[in-house]
Amino acid sequence: MADKKVTLSVFTADVGGFVGHTSSHPEVLDAARETLASLGKGRIRDFQVLRCGDDLSLVMTHSMGVDDRGIHGLAWDTFLACRAVAEDLKLYATTRGMLDDFTGNIRCLGPGAAEMEFAERTSEPILIFLANKASIGAWNFPLFKIFADPFNTAGLISDPAMLNGFTFRVADLKEGLSIDLNTPEELHILLALAGSTSRYVITSVSRRTDGEVAAVVSSEKYDVHAGRIGACSEPALLVRCQSGFPAVGEVMEAFSFPWLVSGWMRYSHIGPVMPVPFYEANAARFDGPPRVISAGYQISDARLIGPHDMFDDPGFDETRRTANQAADYLRRHGPFQPHRLAPEELQYSSIPIILNKVKERFKKI
Repeated sequence: MADKKVTLSVFTADVGGFVGHTSSHPEVLDAARETLASLGKGRIRDFQVLRCGDDLSLVMTHSMGVDDRGIHGLAWDTFLACRAVAEDLKLYATTRGMLDDFTGNIRCLGPGAAEMEFAERTSEPILIFLANKASIGAWNFPLFKIFADPFNTAGLISDPAMLNGFTFRVADLKEGLSIDLNTPEELHILLALAGSTSRYVITSVSRRTDGEVAAVVSSEKYDVHAGRIGACSEPALLVRCQSGFPAVGEVMEAFSFPWLVSGWMRYSHIGPVMPVPFYEANAARFDGPPRVISAGYQISDARLIGPHDMFDDPGFDETRRTANQAADYLRRHGPFQPHRLAPEELQYSSIPIILNKVKERFKKI
């Protein structure tokens, strides 16, 4: 298997929440497993079904490469089967997370797609991070910490394979463009762009010495071509670890601080990211606060050995406590910024309706 490439694909979608936007119903997860087992025969090597909050995630390995129409079609058909079950159970918002017609690629149709192709190493540990109630751009901060900050990742200055740094691909969501930035020499440019998370999004990271893929992000929440926010799913993040990449512990260390992201209630508020074990990925307080889970795998001849629940660790208890304290502080702001997003970033807003009602009462200053 060493010379044969494997593709890891993770597809995410919101097919209906239980209860409200809190969680996913077991029958929906069962439908996903049954559909993949039936329709995936001869097409995929292995699969698993995960969920974070009310978002469903399909994890697959195969040999078809990224953006394969058949694999994307399999994911789409699976999500449709799950949505049918959700509609039968009258789960919440079953049609919000997907557009109507499959066009050959799942990207920009609602579901998210994070895919990477690589030749398996002697040992291939991979971490999959899934978020709920967090918008695109949420991974900019930890990706900087993991691949460009030696205070987080000691290997950047102690592992010869990482001394030359990494290449970050950054997408400009407004212009529909992307740029490759090399660290460490272009670190300040990277930070200048990636700090504006609503516009500039890190979509992938590769090792500079050989171009080997290190991390990929699903970044389909913003429909660049239509220039508008459409159907969406929270972004997924895939990270390869060890042997020339950051160690598993270094990747996890980046999540020890609950950074702020846009999302939370109606994807219209700022909130802290709370790293939680699988069983605590239930966003109930004000539809949040934003959650992230981490599923750890060893890839062996395209088999998914895992998942290991990476955040089921008391080492993250203080992070969760800090996240709750930050949530308390932000919620005290109610409808005021910066807890509520700026008007141009709101996905759901009544402000245009309100302005229309009172526009005649505005007087020139």
